[in-house]
Amino acid sequence: MSFDRAAAAGTTRTGLGLAAVGRPAYITSGRAEELPAARTVEALRARAFEVLDAAYENGVRYLDAARSYGRAEEFLADWLAHRPAASDVTVGSKWGYTYVGQWRLDADVHEVKDHSAAAFERQLAESRALLGDRLDLYQVHSVTPGSPVLTDRSLQGRLAALAAEGVTVGLSASGPCQADAIRAALELDVDGVPVFSTVQATYNLLETSAGPALAEAHAAGRTVIVKEALANGRLAARDLLPDQLAAVARESGAAPDVVALAAVLRRPWADVVLSGAVTAAGVRSNVRAADVTLDDAALGELSALAQPPEGYWRERAALPWS
Repeated sequence: MSFDRAAAAGTTRTGLGLAAVGRPAYITSGRAEELPAARTVEALRARAFEVLDAAYENGVRYLDAARSYGRAEEFLADWLAHRPAASDVTVGSKWGYTYVGQWRLDADVHEVKDHSAAAFERQLAESRALLGDRLDLYQVHSVTPGSPVLTDRSLQGRLAALAAEGVTVGLSASGPCQADAIRAALELDVDGVPVFSTVQATYNLLETSAGPALAEAHAAGRTVIVKEALANGRLAARDLLPDQLAAVARESGAAPDVVALAAVLRRPWADVVLSGAVTAAGVRSNVRAADVTLDDAALGELSALAQPPEGYWRERAALPWS
């Protein structure tokens, strides 16, 4: 199968990212208090099922995993096998990082980046072993301007061959130079066919620098997927809320996470906005963003939260894995 923009958007334009439920440690603020006390494989498998069920029941039709998300692909494959009615979901995953945390909270290193052709071949085989023909979208994980995928023509040819087999090929971008990476990726083609059909990037009230490049990608016919719309929990955790967000939430009568997501959904180029919720209640709250309308005054107040990208990514890099 391949990625269909309308199908992936479901009824909410909200997708579900599995980064925070596929492994015991991650950088989402407030996550530790919402997970089971014992983060065993079976406990997180059960939690993943709960979150996926809530997402599906609330109109979410795009599910986003990665090789580096611990056992996220495995959990997703198990869920799909037990939920035959969910044949209409679109499944995306990513290659380029390898999970090396060994299911430990205190691991010195949790994931290792490698954008080589060898890593692509190895991880594609691993993803297919779990997801089979349910893999609709395969993305390069966290492309930056120096990534080999932007210059290695042989690797680009391998990606084009995968697309020719019917799997949509995309990329996710990360870091303070996301816009540069996205624009470089938009220029790539193999035999006149664009290498990348989808673009995923971080965009939220604190980090807006990729916005113009994402608008360009959308205008060029690429599907845009927004990740980290809640800034890894910093726009949802009660003790971290910026004053402006808290004020707009009070005025609108909506929860802060709903307001933050609604602000991103207002962007006409945002085709799918990912929830990273780790509870069924969190999913149900996040999808309410589709029903919230923010006026110009509220959006103007929230726009003051934007930070220089270098500062934002420096703070993100300092977030603890827990």
